[in-house]
Amino acid sequence: MQKVEHIGIAVKNLAISVPLFEKLLNSPCYKTEMVETEKVNTAFFQQGETKIELLESTDPNGVIAKFIERKGEGLHHIAFDVTDIKAEMKRLQDEGFVLLNEEPKPGADKKLVCFLHPKGTNGVLIELCQSI
Repeated sequence: MQKVEHIGIAVKNLAISVPLFEKLLNSPCYKTEMVETEKVNTAFFQQGETKIELLESTDPNGVIAKFIERKGEGLHHIAFDVTDIKAEMKRLQDEGFVLLNEEPKPGADKKLVCFLHPKGTNGVLIELCQSI
């Protein structure tokens, strides 16, 4: 893993949260994107080398909606940049980590992604990201 690629924050409403984070970070949202496979709308902010990703569910039964229902709005995941996602997935599996998907899948911001089960990472959902 090379660096923190982004920090994902679950929010109920991007229309409210984007202006809030623009004020908080003193930076404009540079990109919004719908990720249909994950049933989310995303909004990105750049802070130095790290990005902040806001995640809004597009489905009341989606993973983000369920997360907010259980835990409320807030930190959802930390994503790390990797150069070879398949090799990193294999390395982590060999180390005993449980992957939530067996193959990398398309994610937001032109990335291939894979998630690690939070039960094996002290309750933190970890995302691996490789630029496409």
